[in-house]
Amino acid sequence: MTLADLAARMRMSEGTVRRLEKGDPGVSIQALAMALLAFGELRRLHDLLDIASDDTGLIMDLEALPKRIRRSSKNTTVKSTP
Repeated sequence: MTLADLAARMRMSEGTVRRLEKGDPGVSIQALAMALLAFGELRRLHDLLDIASDDTGLIMDLEALPKRIRRSSKNTTVKSTP
């Protein structure tokens, strides 16, 4: 498929397709979705957006967890009054 054909199927400019091919982070997710649709691979978008398979994001979440949880020194029990 030529660049011009892909751009026409995506309904985007050839410049956008070139940027997408180069991996430009400024290209919208819509452009990626349209390219996947043009290639008949739209189902792959789900795999890309699945947070359960985002190893880097999961590691970052684990690193952000507190290392230690301390109990409050104040008495937190609530006394009921009759």
